[in-house]
Amino acid sequence: LGRAESDELRARAEAAIDLVAAAQRPDGYLNTFVQVLAPGREYADLKWGHELYCFGHLIQAAVAWKRALDDDRLLEIASRAAHHLEVALGPGRREAVDGHPEIEMALVELYRTTGERRHLDTAAAFLDRRGRGLLGADRFGSAYWQDHAPVREAPSVAGHAVRQLYLDAGAVDVAVETDDAALLDAVRRRWHDMVASRTYLTGGVGSRHRDESFGDPFELPPDQAYTETCAAIASVMLAWRLLLATGDPAAADLIERTLLNGVLSGLGGDGTSFFYVNPLQRRTDRVAADPHTGERQVWYPCACCPPNLMRTLSSWEQLLATRDRDGGGLHLHQYADATIRVDVGGGEVRLVSTTAYPWDGRVTIEIAAAPDRPWTLALRRPAWAAGARVSWPGSSDGHADEADAGRFARTATWAAGDKIVLELPMDARIVEPDPRIDAVRGCAAIERGPIVYAIESADLPAGVAVEDLRLDPAAATGTEDRSELGVGVVGVTAAGIRQALPEQPWPYEPSGVDSEVRSERAASASDPIPIRAIPYHAWANRRPGAMRVWIPRSDAGE
Repeated sequence: LGRAESDELRARAEAAIDLVAAAQRPDGYLNTFVQVLAPGREYADLKWGHELYCFGHLIQAAVAWKRALDDDRLLEIASRAAHHLEVALGPGRREAVDGHPEIEMALVELYRTTGERRHLDTAAAFLDRRGRGLLGADRFGSAYWQDHAPVREAPSVAGHAVRQLYLDAGAVDVAVETDDAALLDAVRRRWHDMVASRTYLTGGVGSRHRDESFGDPFELPPDQAYTETCAAIASVMLAWRLLLATGDPAAADLIERTLLNGVLSGLGGDGTSFFYVNPLQRRTDRVAADPHTGERQVWYPCACCPPNLMRTLSSWEQLLATRDRDGGGLHLHQYADATIRVDVGGGEVRLVSTTAYPWDGRVTIEIAAAPDRPWTLALRRPAWAAGARVSWPGSSDGHADEADAGRFARTATWAAGDKIVLELPMDARIVEPDPRIDAVRGCAAIERGPIVYAIESADLPAGVAVEDLRLDPAAATGTEDRSELGVGVVGVTAAGIRQALPEQPWPYEPSGVDSEVRSERAASASDPIPIRAIPYHAWANRRPGAMRVWIPRSDAGE
């Protein structure tokens, strides 16, 4: 509705607001589970009850509605709810925290929207209380909900991935608003550790199913990856805050990688089916196939991922660009067809970006309006884009200076009609895993531009299984049109061979593979098999089948 009026959307939204308003108690409390099934037990089950978590999402929805439409109705409901929790649990009140962080960043947004300091103070109090054992160990240990160490002291991410990243997102918000450098540094330390040792190639995080948690450093099994869609979204939320707070282009790089791979994989091509978990491998032969890991569902009993996807995609344009704190520069972090309007250099700047990215690496930026004074335009050079070039008006092409922190930048008095052309190399790349990731040693993966690729059984000849293939990393790669998977989608072709199988009999009869198929596999164990890789985010859109991102190398030995 913030973009364009829609009678249908407005009617739905207003009906929802009316329902929420009717459900709220006069004192501001609003949690229908407690109100209907457990009256009198407000804030009694903070470990598992998700009360403050739900308050947080209500507040964020209210802030978004206010910013988009300048309508206070939902904000008033959220403010009353916040007041109720602050009277019960705010500074100087009962010392408690919610088992699922979320309220912290919501209260900071409410402070930014209303200017009422108590919301910021309550968020800061919740952060200071965590890590003092208030939640106890319970069945997964105190690290599950980041209650094992104070937020300023915890050296690395731990426990439930979504909870950790929501907590750190709130910590960045509080650090920025209170100028708390130590708190911000603590989050940055954990974030760099996460990116270096606990993040999948797709940007997904969370390697353990049992407690939906981060594993040990480099514990990144592709087939057992939990990589919840909400965890990828939470990673984007945290990286965005770090980008705003520090200007680090590595944060914009992670946003790109995660959004285009680990987040988009959670949404089917039909737009109405979803993944809760996003593994990087699904086997042909499965002992007990869990449909939730290979077939998208229309909904989930725990329905956090579908609406989280929708709000993320709906706010995508907010991640494209930022302005310098002093207003003297504009930074483009993500590339898309877009018109960007902002005050820079003391006047209105309007840019028109035209591109087929991420399928094509050419981005053309035209200055449509600019003030008659110098200002700086900066373009991110993705970390994967070695050899990227930019053409500025009136000058020859140039390479990004490595000392310029991964950016192309120029300060000039720009004129309407000036064009800047960014050329990002789009050759497919064979990438190697860190050797400390034992689950994928001897394997390689395929990337092109910012996209991670996968092989899927739907693209293999009859009788050939995904597990049969080995990738020849020295052979040439190519591209092909895969528009049947989405507008403009580009596939990657590569050379593969059928993996040689042991001559001894199979020790067991795997389900779903009969003797005829096994004989066919063994009879042509060294045949060349063309590899047709598709974007990882597009897998499972045709029929349920096998898939893998990390492919055994043909030169890795037996």
